[in-house]
Order: sequence, then structure tokens, then C-alpha cells
Amino acid sequence: MEGFHLSGTVTEPAMQSEPETVCNVAISFDRCKITSVTCSCGNKDIFYCAHVVALSLYRIRKPDQVKLHLPISETLFQMNRDQLQKFVQYLITVHHTEVLPTAQKLADEILSQNSEINQVHGAPDPTAGASIDDENCWHLDEEQVQEQVKLFLSQGGYHGSGKQLNLLFAKVREMLKMRDSNGARMLTLITEQFMADPRLSLWRQQGTAMTDKYRQLWDELGALWMCIVLNPHCKLEQKASWLKQLKKWNSVDVCPWEDGNHGNELPNLTNALPQGANANQDSSNRPHRTVFTRAIEACDLHWQDSHLQHIISSDLYTNYCYHDDTENSLFDSHGWPLWHEHVPTACARVDALRSHGYPREALRLAIAIVNTLRRQQQKQLEMFRAQKKELLHKGVTSITNLEGWVGHPLDPIGTLFSSLMEACRVDDESFHGFSDFTENMGQCKSLEYQHLPAHKFLEEGESYLTLAVEVALIGLGQQRIMPDGLYAQEKVCRNEEQLISKLQEIELDDTLVKIFRKQAVFLLEAGPYSGLGEVIHRESVPMHTFAKYLFTSLLPHDAELAYKTALRAMRLLVLESTAPSGDMSRPHHIASVVPNRYPRWFTLSHIESQQCELASTMLTAAKGDVQRLETVLESIQKNIHSSSHIFKLAQDAFKIATLMDSLPDITLLKVSLELGLQGVLQKTCKDQKTIYYFTSVNKAPKTSGERILSQLLLMPKRKVMRMTLSTLNWRRREMVRWLVTCATEVGVYALDSIMQSWFTLFTPTEATSIVATTVMSNSTIVRLHLDCHQQEKLAGSARTLALQCAMKDPQNCALSALTLCEKDHIAFETAYQIVLDAATTGMSYSQLFTIARYMEHRGYPMRAYKLATLAMTHLNLSYNQDTHPAINDVLWACALSHSLGKNELAAIIPLVVKSVKCATVLSDILRRCTLTTPGMVGLHGRRNSGKLMSLDKAPLRQLLDATIGAYINTTHSRLTHISPRHYSEFIEFLSKARETFLMAHDGHIQFTQFIDNLKQIYKGKKKLMMLVRERFG
Repeated sequence: MEGFHLSGTVTEPAMQSEPETVCNVAISFDRCKITSVTCSCGNKDIFYCAHVVALSLYRIRKPDQVKLHLPISETLFQMNRDQLQKFVQYLITVHHTEVLPTAQKLADEILSQNSEINQVHGAPDPTAGASIDDENCWHLDEEQVQEQVKLFLSQGGYHGSGKQLNLLFAKVREMLKMRDSNGARMLTLITEQFMADPRLSLWRQQGTAMTDKYRQLWDELGALWMCIVLNPHCKLEQKASWLKQLKKWNSVDVCPWEDGNHGNELPNLTNALPQGANANQDSSNRPHRTVFTRAIEACDLHWQDSHLQHIISSDLYTNYCYHDDTENSLFDSHGWPLWHEHVPTACARVDALRSHGYPREALRLAIAIVNTLRRQQQKQLEMFRAQKKELLHKGVTSITNLEGWVGHPLDPIGTLFSSLMEACRVDDESFHGFSDFTENMGQCKSLEYQHLPAHKFLEEGESYLTLAVEVALIGLGQQRIMPDGLYAQEKVCRNEEQLISKLQEIELDDTLVKIFRKQAVFLLEAGPYSGLGEVIHRESVPMHTFAKYLFTSLLPHDAELAYKTALRAMRLLVLESTAPSGDMSRPHHIASVVPNRYPRWFTLSHIESQQCELASTMLTAAKGDVQRLETVLESIQKNIHSSSHIFKLAQDAFKIATLMDSLPDITLLKVSLELGLQGVLQKTCKDQKTIYYFTSVNKAPKTSGERILSQLLLMPKRKVMRMTLSTLNWRRREMVRWLVTCATEVGVYALDSIMQSWFTLFTPTEATSIVATTVMSNSTIVRLHLDCHQQEKLAGSARTLALQCAMKDPQNCALSALTLCEKDHIAFETAYQIVLDAATTGMSYSQLFTIARYMEHRGYPMRAYKLATLAMTHLNLSYNQDTHPAINDVLWACALSHSLGKNELAAIIPLVVKSVKCATVLSDILRRCTLTTPGMVGLHGRRNSGKLMSLDKAPLRQLLDATIGAYINTTHSRLTHISPRHYSEFIEFLSKARETFLMAHDGHIQFTQFIDNLKQIYKGKKKLMMLVRERFG
């Protein structure tokens, strides 16, 4: 070891696949810091290689085995001329290949009187260390930092690059905690690479948003710069340098915006302080806020405020004689200090203190901030009580917080929570230095928290733990407006869930339950200043996720308060049709917004699912409690607007009510049925008419369970239901099937009720094909243990439903109605007459053919024939439709007519000739009619002769002429646009035509004339006509 320079060799043992390696390591240090390192291993990384670490640890652990030498300049000073010459010559001899060129160059310069080297007194000594005035800092390989960040960014989030970048950010925080000046240098290098990322320009040009993980990295980058500039002991020239660099980045066109999409219009974060220089800036002219804007604004902040200095430096700072009870008073009624500042900014100070290695100072400021928030909460409660009557009379308000604390870029509530939780860990060692709370929370199962001896500025019985939980509840319950932009809205949801996840890892005891009760009551009674107040702004962030946590936490201890909180949170005002008129009053720190602005809630589907989860949690907890279930049901019907979510709740209630290990809960079954009805009826098309649905009962149900159900179904508070007949899809069909299943579980009364009121619940198709069919199935009869009288009554309701549906929608319901009415002659005749009445106007040929085939299958051939003739009047087959799906129906109709007799066949052939122009179809019909004798039994039982019908007489003569004419017309049509590749197909077509021609007595002559005409008319198609001559002469 030479002076301030440590060198040595590190041997790396041989591995299975690699030989032993020896690395030459050199380390320079200055005032307990490693200032430079070199190693022959060649590894490139931002962290020291293992060989450098090994040599450093060897020097620390075994100092006696490291020989110390004076700096080389002192050693040289002690040598005479001969010794110096010998030293230099030996040095050159040992390293002649590396040193000789340099040695010769230096010798030439020294021997030259005018050389630059002779103008300098003395010579440099790398082992002597730096001057006392020189700035010293830990070694940082800037080039490697830049290369690694660039590499991670180029991987686009793959191969764990996001994790690696987060590790770099953690390294920066570690440097800040150690008060290493390289922290700011390293963050500068990282930021420069982020700003140079080519994807920024690409995303801006394409108008696409950056990925969510990448967006979070930028958030952390901005938060770290906030910590850097808020360093309580940084020099003014350092802050000026950072400000210049931040403004440079901020001015770049591709610099990401804070909200991820477009600039918001939040006030300057320093507005709450007198020291804010830009407090009156016009918001309309304010540029977009970028990820660096808050750090730039924070450069205006300082730590010289005497009140602030006293807060963070002493646990004894009190003023018991202070009686100024104004809103901005410096002490509360206990004489404890308060800190009035824009809350996210104040919490950023806490984060900066923690990050720079001042945990106790951070804790003192955090406690002052929380006490200030609690006092503000009490003041707001008093303020609402003073104006409660007026606000409740209006029913709406425009009072809101424009800036929420949960989901805020600076994460103020998370910062306070983390600072306080660190202070109450059983292992308090981490409190003496910085420790990343979020990382430790990942191992929270092994951590324990206790109500450790409290700070003196807390109430009796309070601790850091209770304070942490309370500030989290205050932040989660804060009434705030939903921010603009997809990313900002997603961040609100994500941060809320993260904070609740941390709270869930804390085991509640009696002390914490008191905090929960206290905050729940505050939130319920604070009006528009709370997210759970009676009257809130229409666009307030919903409280569903938070309320679900409160509900499950309070339920074992105070069920009444738990349900009151959860039921209050069920609302989703942004989906209500009435827009607030607005209360334009502006209390302190509360802003008024334009009430009728159309909101764009990109996370609405997630919010609605959380609302559904809250409702499901209450339903599960309320099993067996009739009154609670009714209350929850009413809240669901009032507040949930998604039919799919209502349907999910109905299914959940059904599962809970019919658990295998207990008797069915009839009240919960009723809730399930009610929700199923609403799910089917929920409005999704705003132009549809509203229909009022009331269940009417002609006969009291028989079982006690059904009696309870009937009373509940007929409650006068039944809400308005709306049909969704325009949203027929698989999800709705699933709802309908499930609703019938639920009604079956409830009993006969429920099934009869939904069938009597089918028109308000189902489409005619659903009612016949799903509802009535299921009701009349054998499985339903067996499930309900019905006697003959009950079966007939239920079947009568199903038949009535079927006939009503057939009248309303004969096209889709007639066949189902006929099927359902088979066992009742009068009903069946009525359904058949409905079909006949609709046949001439409202039904298609395919529907009529289907019903006709059904009639034949059921043994009604004459009715089938009648419907087939009606279907033929709607059909039109052109000459080229030889693969039309209706061809089989036409052939079937002709076969049916042929089987009935000559008269029936004679009646249908004119219809066929009129409707069918396709030659191949007509020839097929013609051949079939000539192969067999028409049916032996005709109308009125008259027997036919049994002779084959003549082609020279009606009706076959008419069919033959029509077929020949169709072949002629089709031939000319084909020849108009025929191509050579279709010639052979055309010749085969003429061969089939000749077969039909020859069925006439003069058919040979007609066909010859037809071929001659073709040769004359199409003589230009020489190749084709040659083929015609070869085949037909």
C-alpha cells in the first residue's frame, strides 16, 4: 500500500469449467472514500467487481498484513542520484514494453529547457491523495451507468429490465441516505438516458401512451428529483445547478407530462406558502405540468422557517400559552406544533428528510402534519354542521378537493404512513438509518409492529402505529375529484389498493378498532368534505374499495356502523342521470368546479366491479338477517347500473342461500330473484321506453317461505324496472336461464309470477324458448314435487304465455307456441290460427316451411300443405340459384302435394312455376312427378285413378313448358359472360337441357331449333360452337 493507493492481486479459484484466474486490482481512496478503481478482470458494471470488494475487505479486516508505505514522492525524496537512476532503470527493464516509449518521451521533455513539463514546480503523485480543499466523492463509473440504463431502456420492460431500473433508483436513495454526493450525479446520468429514449418521440408522434410500468419509472424519477432539491443541507450553487438542468429537461418537447396524457390545471404546489413566488400565476396560461415540474417548483422552497426548524429539531417544542385558535395557528389546543403547508409538499419534506438520512427529523415533521390534518378534519366537520341544513336541502354540491392525496404523484399519505410505521417496528435498528418501507412490506409476514412508547405530541393511549393507521384512513376517505386522464385514474385505483393492502397486514386490536370507529363516524358526518359524506360532488372518487375494507374491519366489532358505512359508499353519482346544479361556496383549501362538465372515467368498469364486490360482501355477511338483506337489496337496486354486475350479485346470493350444509335462506333467495329480475330488466339503451313492473298475485302461496316471498315481492317500495330488449346476447340468455332456475328454487309461486309478467321481463323468444319450455320440463316437475293440479295450473300459465308471445312475435315464437300447446286442443288450434293470420304478412318462407314440416311430423299433412303453399308465395328463386337453401323445402312441398293427390299437386305447380326460375330445380321436380302416381287418397277421401300423370295435360304440361323456358333463358344468360374454362360445364348443362326437351312429344325438334339458334347467335364463340357441334350436331 503506497500512501492513498492500494494495489494487490486477487486469485479467483478454479471452477469446473474455468481455470484459476489472477486479477490485478488498484484502488485509490481519499478521506474514507474510494475515489477510483481498476481491475484486470475487465468486468463492466456500475457496481464494484468482486475483486475490488475482496481487496477492500482484506485491507479492512487484516490491516496488519498490508504493508504500508509512504507516498512514492516521499520515498523518491529520500534517494540519492545513483539510487534514483537505478530505480528508474530497473522500472523500465521490468516493464520495458509498456513503459519505455513513455519514459523516452518524458526524458526528452525534461532535457528540453522550454518544455511545458519544466515550467511546473514538482511532479504529480497518484499515491499522495488530494488536497484538503479538493472535493472528494466515491468512485462512480459514469460511462457504465449510462450504458446500463440505455441497455435496460432498450429492452422495453422485458428480461427484468424494469426491476433493474428500480434497483438503480434504490441505489440512488441509498446514496442519498449516506449523504453521498454521487446520488445526484447518478440520478442526472439516469435522467439523461431516460430523456434520450427514442420511444418518447415515437409515442408522441403516434399519439399513444407509454406503458404503465414505464410510466411508473418516470414517476419515481420525478419523486427522486423532488428529494434531491429538498435536501435540507444542500448548497445554493448546487440547487441552482439542479434547477438549470431540470428546466432544460422540462423544456424538451417529448418530456412526459405528469398525468400521463395531458396537462392538468392544479395550482402551483407552493401556493399554500408565503414563500411561493408564483402564487398568482394565471392558470389559463400555465404550460403543461411535466414529471419535473414539482421538482422545479420545489427549488423555491427552503428550510429556514423558524417554526419548521423548531419542529424537526426538538421533541420539546411546545407552547402551552398559545391561544390563537385561527385556522393557520402554529399550535393546537394542547400547545403542540402544527405545520400548515400544501399537504403533498409538506409530505415531500418528510420524504426528503428520510431519504437524506434524517429519520427522527422526518418523524417529528410527520407527526406535526398528521396533527394538523386531524385538526383540519375537526374544523371541516364543524363547518359542515353549520351549513348542513342548506346543503341537504339542495341535495347536490360542487364543493370538492381538486387534488387527491391518494394517487398523488408525490404519494403524501404513503410517505406519512411509511415514516410512522418505521418508527413502530419491533426491530428499531432500521429507524436509525433509511429503510425502504415498501420493500420491507413485501416481507411483512416476518415483521411485527407494536404500540411502542409514543412521541409526546400524541393523545393518551396513542402510538406511532395508531397514528399511521389513522392518517391512512384520513387519506383514503378524503373527498376528491376524479382526475383527468387514463393514467392518473388508474394510479388512484392502484395506490388505494396498495395502501389498503398494507393496512390489511396490521392485526387490529382494541386500540386500533377505536381509531376505525372514530374515523368512520367522522367520514359519515363530514358532508362534502368526506368521500362518505351525505352530500358529495358528482365526480368524487368512489369509496367502494375503501368501504369494503372498513366494512370487514368493523363488522365483528360494530355491525351497525359497518353497514352504515358500506351502504353510504354504494353510490356511484357519476352514472346518475341528474347533473348537480352546484354549490359555489368556496371554503378554505376547497375549490369549486364546473358542475356540468361531462366526465371521462376510463376506469369505470373497474370501479363498477369494486362496487359489485362491496355489495357481494354485504350480502354474504347479511345471510339470515331479513332486515339487513332488504336494506342491501334496496341499495343495490338503487345504485348499481350494470346488468351484468347485478346478475353476478344475483348468482352470488343464490349460491349463499342454497349452501348444501344448511336449509335454504328464503330471504336471500328472494334477494337473488329480485336481483335477477333487475339484471334482466336493467336499462342499457337510453332511447328505450320505461316499463313499470309490479308482481300481481291471484292466489296466496302455500308454503311459509313462499308467503314471506310474496310479501317481499309485493312491497310498495318496488323500484322502476327497465327492459333491455335491444341487448340480446349470450350473457342475457344466461341471465334468463339463471332467473328461471332461481324462481324454480323459490317455488311454484315465483315461476307462475314471472310467467304472468313475462312481457316486462323477457322478449317473446326468451319467454317461449327458455322460460315456458323449462317450466314444462319433467325435471322442473320432479324438482318441485308437483301434484296433477299444480302441474296443470303451471302448464296453463305456460300455454297462455306461449300464445301471447306468438301473437306478439309470430315469426320467432309460433313454432314454440305450437309445441307447448300440443296437449291442449283449443290452445293448439289457437296457435295454428295465429300462424295462418301472420303467414300473409309477417312471416318468411323459411319460417313457414319449418312450421309446415313440424305439422307433417305431428300428423297434420293438410295443414302442412296449406302452410307450404303460403310459403311458396313468399319465395323467389332466380335462374342461377341452384344451391339456394330453400330448394330442399320446395322439393319437400312438391313431394307432400304429390303424396296427397292430383288436385293438391295441380294447385301447387302454378305456385312453383311462378316462384322458381332455376331450370335444374324445375327439371328435378318434373322428373319426380312423372316417376310415381299421385297419392291414392285425396281430399274428402276420394280415390284417384292410379295412372301416371300425362306431360301433355295440366298441370305437368305447364311445369314442362316452364322448365324448357327456364333452360333457354338460363342458356342465354350464361353465354353472355362465359369464359373458356366454363365451356365443358356449359356443354353438360345443355345435355341436361336436352333430356328435359325430349320429355315433350316434339321435344327433339324444339331442341334442334334451339341449338341452331345458338350457333347463329353466338357464331363468334368459335371454339364453344365447335364443342356444341361435336356433341349435338
